[in-house]
Amino acid sequence: MRTRVHLNIAGRVQGVCYRMCARDEALRLGLTGWVCNRPEGSVEAVAEGQADDVAVFVKWCRRGPPMAIVRDVKAVYDEPLDTFDTFRIAY
Repeated sequence: MRTRVHLNIAGRVQGVCYRMCARDEALRLGLTGWVCNRPEGSVEAVAEGQADDVAVFVKWCRRGPPMAIVRDVKAVYDEPLDTFDTFRIAY
């Protein structure tokens, strides 16, 4: 079963390669979507794929890369739109 998740990740998540590592993890899992920095210092992501793979990605986002300090992750699940062809860093 495919699913979609919209994430808001707060903490020390900018300037620590969070977006690049999240993209690499999403691609490793075969997910599509995007990740970007938000002006207030958080990171936002949308990922679509098999539910089990999306769950692994959300778990990774709660940890992040080694230099990150993730304080909070808000996850909203929805039906996939299937509009992405890859997972990319959005600017």
